[in-house]
Amino acid sequence: MTREPRTGWARLARLRVPLGFVCAALAFWLARPTATSLWIGLGLALPGELLRLWAAGHIDKGREITRSGPYRHLRHPLYVGSSIMAAGFVVAAGRLVVAALVLGYMAVTLTAAMRTEEATLDRKFAGGYTAYREGRADPVARRFSWSRVLANREYRAVAGFVIGAGILILRLM
Repeated sequence: MTREPRTGWARLARLRVPLGFVCAALAFWLARPTATSLWIGLGLALPGELLRLWAAGHIDKGREITRSGPYRHLRHPLYVGSSIMAAGFVVAAGRLVVAALVLGYMAVTLTAAMRTEEATLDRKFAGGYTAYREGRADPVARRFSWSRVLANREYRAVAGFVIGAGILILRLM
């Protein structure tokens, strides 16, 4: 298996989940949702999770450069979905300080993750990722698969969405 490059970006990419828990705890503590902000925010976040589910049903992480489903149109649909969910959370939280925290976290950690993953994929697949990025790789016909969704552990993001919504509802009370 090809190892990640030893860079600051790679270290930051590996820390994005623990940093995410810290930022989420702080963001939930700072959140001051209203009934309106909560429902609008959750309505905005849901399509992000649906995009993540669609992407997770197509990707075989580390085994190929996925070019089916949303990967035909977006290089990083899982991260786009996460960004949409984050925007929904910001709206639901109803505080500018939460927006600044979430925007900073997402910008730094997703940039690190994308740079690291792109470099790793390009090395592992001998320039194949560059061809995909430049639109020179043909799309691949592949059906969505719930077994891939489970194998990619997307249920964790779904659980996070549900738990996050629950916490914001509790903060509303």
